[in-house]
Amino acid sequence: MRASRLLSILLLLQSRGRLTARQLAGELEVSVRTIYRDVESLHAAGIPLYGEAGHEGGYRLMDGFRTRLTGLTEREAAALSLAGLPGPAADLGLGALLAAAELKIEAALPAGLREEARRVRAHFLLDAPGWYYDGDRSPYLPEIAEAVWTTRVVHVRYRRWAEPCEVERRLEPYGLVLKAGKWYLVARCDGALRTYRVGQILALTVTDETFERPEGFDLERHWREHLAGFRSRLLRGHAVVRLSPRGRERLGEVMSSAVAGAVDETAGPPDERGWVAATVPIESVTHARTEFLKLGAEVEVLEPAELRREMAATAHALAALYPPASRPASPPAQGPASGPAQGSAAGSPSRLP
Repeated sequence: MRASRLLSILLLLQSRGRLTARQLAGELEVSVRTIYRDVESLHAAGIPLYGEAGHEGGYRLMDGFRTRLTGLTEREAAALSLAGLPGPAADLGLGALLAAAELKIEAALPAGLREEARRVRAHFLLDAPGWYYDGDRSPYLPEIAEAVWTTRVVHVRYRRWAEPCEVERRLEPYGLVLKAGKWYLVARCDGALRTYRVGQILALTVTDETFERPEGFDLERHWREHLAGFRSRLLRGHAVVRLSPRGRERLGEVMSSAVAGAVDETAGPPDERGWVAATVPIESVTHARTEFLKLGAEVEVLEPAELRREMAATAHALAALYPPASRPASPPAQGPASGPAQGSAAGSPSRLP
């Protein structure tokens, strides 16, 4: 561990020039005292490293000195596939490997390319989870990732929605998928490939038993096929709705692409107010009611009758909570909004905060 840290100090100084002991300590997540000891060790090893005192001081390497110890290890090279996702890499237990790999590559680049790489990092960032969701937090994710990597069988206690809610499963983990901030495990169970939400795993045991992962298995292709099948099974019904111009405009913000696409395909000519009628797929009456309520008075459900009754009952219940007598005499002063901007949808704000 210490040898790796000494090499990291050399690579940091080589790629970034002068750095203070406090800056090095922050980069390597150690104390300043540890950096002082490491610098003394590098001096003793004959590394041409010197320090400058004062406000603009710090440590730097003698001009012309470059270490050639920049080769990537096997695991560091593998971690580079997550270079655009530092948060998920850390969740998988690969954060340190990824940081080391990126540092080695940066140190090996010519000065001009090194500066360009820094500019890209300063201007572009990928944040995978949604606006109001920080992603799964599972204590078992690093262990599952290691089991995927080493093709080891795991035993899990899993919470599912159907009865019985808690089940025991023996799984052969084929791969992990991150979708919208949530981690999913693709694993073989009882001879069939299934998908498990990592956040629903209640207990995990990694065994010494190994399994053979099929040579032709393609995780990306399997996931695409799984999503296509899931969507086709999920959207089993249809509803006929009327949408205002504003409702149609907001449709893509608050509802799925399948619903938005269906409106584009089936919408008739607008009436004198600009409203259009369209047929859209729905999962269930209960789910559709929740989804359509996001559009408020910008949508009217025409069919099925059960869904129309559910929408009407909800509207009456809301009206009972807010009778005209309970309204304030004058509207409150409009100050800076403390929550999402008006017109924003859970998961996709219309204006950046």
